[in-house]
Amino acid sequence: MDVKNKATRIDLFSLSTRPMRAFHMSWFAFFLCFFAWFGIAPLMAVVREELMLSKHQIGNTIIASVSITIVARLLIGWLCDKIGPRLSYTILLLVGSLPVMAIGFAHDYTSFLLFRLGIGVIGASFVITQYHTSVMFAPNVVGTANATSAGWGNLGGGVTQMIMPLVFATFIGLGFTDFWSWRLSMVVAGAVCFLTGIAYYFLTTDLPDGNFKELRARGELRSSQKTNGTFALAAKDRRVWALFVIYAACFGVELTINNIAALYYMDHFDLGLKTAGLVAGLFGLMNIFARTTGGIIGDRFGHRSGLKGRVRWLFIALFIEGLALILFSRMAVLPVAIGSMIVFSLFVQMSEGATFSVVPFINKKALGSVAGIVGAGGNMGAVAAGFLFRSEALSWPLALLILGGAVLICSFATLFVTFSPQAEAAAGEEHRRAVADRAQRAAAHPPRRLVPAFPRTVKGAAPMDLLRVFLGVALAIKGIYFIMDMSAVEAKLGAGFGDFQTVVAWFVVLANAVGGVSLALGFATRIAAAFNIVVLAGAVIFVHSSAGLFGAGQDLQFAIFVLFALVLLFWRGSGDFSMDRLVRPAREPADAG
Repeated sequence: MDVKNKATRIDLFSLSTRPMRAFHMSWFAFFLCFFAWFGIAPLMAVVREELMLSKHQIGNTIIASVSITIVARLLIGWLCDKIGPRLSYTILLLVGSLPVMAIGFAHDYTSFLLFRLGIGVIGASFVITQYHTSVMFAPNVVGTANATSAGWGNLGGGVTQMIMPLVFATFIGLGFTDFWSWRLSMVVAGAVCFLTGIAYYFLTTDLPDGNFKELRARGELRSSQKTNGTFALAAKDRRVWALFVIYAACFGVELTINNIAALYYMDHFDLGLKTAGLVAGLFGLMNIFARTTGGIIGDRFGHRSGLKGRVRWLFIALFIEGLALILFSRMAVLPVAIGSMIVFSLFVQMSEGATFSVVPFINKKALGSVAGIVGAGGNMGAVAAGFLFRSEALSWPLALLILGGAVLICSFATLFVTFSPQAEAAAGEEHRRAVADRAQRAAAHPPRRLVPAFPRTVKGAAPMDLLRVFLGVALAIKGIYFIMDMSAVEAKLGAGFGDFQTVVAWFVVLANAVGGVSLALGFATRIAAAFNIVVLAGAVIFVHSSAGLFGAGQDLQFAIFVLFALVLLFWRGSGDFSMDRLVRPAREPADAG
C-alpha cells in the first residue's frame, strides 16, 4: 500500500494535522488498553486471598491474560488491512471494555480465569497503534513514531501498578469493603476504555488523505477484496517469523514482568502491597522514553546504514537485554535489585522500539498482517514464560535466569532478517525523499531559533538549568527513600488525612520519584514542577509549620526554599538544557516548558 502525504516530522505538541491526531489518539488508546489489561495485576494480593488462589492457579490466570491476545492480534492485523485502523480501534475498545468491567462478577477461580481470558483481547490494540503510525509517518521518522506511540502506550503497564492500588484505596476510603473495592476499580478502568472508543471514531482518519471507505470510493486505494491474501503473504516470509521470535523475547518478557513484578517484590523482598506496586511500576515507567530511544536509534542506524543498520541495532539491544535480565535474576539486595531492574527495563523497551523500526519495511502490501504476526509473538513469549512461573519446582529467581538465557539465544534470530539490494535501494530512495521534503518544509517555515543538539547545550547550560537538574535528582532520591520505607512518609503525614492517608502518601511518593526524574531530564518540566509544588506547599503548611521560622531546626526554611525554586521552574519552564527542547522548537528565546 503506497500511502501519500505521510508526515516527515513529529510535531509532538500539535493536534492540527491528521498524522498527529492519529499519533496522540493511538498511544492514548493503547495506554488505556494496557492499563485495563494489567489493571488486576497489582491487586492480585487482595484477589488471591479472597478467591483462595494457589500459585499454580495464579500462573494459569497470567497465561490466560496473554494467550487469547495471540489470536486477537493475528485477526486485528488482517482487520486493519480490511477496514482500516479507525474502525478497528473503535470496535476493539468498545468490545474489549466489557470483560474489563465484568470481571467484578468473578466469584471463584474458574470465573476469574474466564474473565482474564476475555480481557486479553484488548491487548490486540498494540497492532492497531503500530499500523496507524506506520501509515501516517514517513521512513525518516517512522521508527521514532512507532516506538513513541507504543512506548507511551506500554507506560500503562507501569502506571496501573501505581494507580490501581490508589483507586482501590480511594474506594476503601469511601467506605467500601475489599470485596467491592477491587471490583469497582476495574469498572472504572473499563468505562474509560469504552468512552475512548467513541472518541477514536470521531477524532481520527485511517490515512493522511482520509478514510479507507472514501479513498476506495474515489479509486485511490485498493478494494477490500484485494486484501484477502495479505495474511498468507506475510506468513510466507521467514523474516516475519524471525521478528515473531524476537518480539517474543522482548515484549513477551515485559508482559511477564508486568504480571509478576508486584508479587515478586512482595514474596522475595517482604514489601507491602503499596511499596511493591510502586517498585513494580518503575519497570513500566521506563516506557516514558526507553522505547522511543530504541526507535530513534533505529532511525539513526537506518539513516547511516540502511535497513541492515536497523537490524544491527536490534541485535545489540536484544543481546544486552538478555544479559541485564540474568543480572537482575541474581540480585538479592533490594536497592541493587531495583537498579538492575531499571537497566533491564531500559533494554527490554529499546528492543521493542528497535523491532518496530524494522517492521514497516518488511512488506508494505501486508503491513497489518505483518504487524499482527510480530505483535502476536510478544504474547506467545509471555505464554511460554508463564509456564516457567507457574511451576512449583522452579523458584521465580531461577525462572528469570532461564528466561534471560532464552533472550540471549533469541537475539541471534536477527541473522534471518535480511533485505534484498532492491529493497535497500527502494527504502533508501524513500528515505531521501522524506528528508528532502522535511528540509523543504523547514525552509518554507523556519523557526526563529533552531533547537540545539543535546550535547551542545551542555556547554551553554544556565545556572537555572543546573539548579533544575540538582533539584530533580534530590527529589528523585527522596522519592526512592520513601519507596523503600513508606511508613516514613505516612508518619510525616500523621493521621489528619484519615482514610485517604494512603492516597496522599502515594501522591507524595510519585511526585517526588517520577517528578524528580522528569525535572532532572527537563521532560514535561512545568507539569513535574506543578505536582511537586503541591507536595512542598503541603509540607510547609501541614508538616513543618509547627516548628516556626525561628525554631532550632531548619526543615521549614529548607522546604520554603525548595518550594520557591519549584515556583521559579514552573514560571520559567525547562530552558535549553532539557528534553523538552529536543522535542519542540522554540519560537522565541523566552519560550520554554
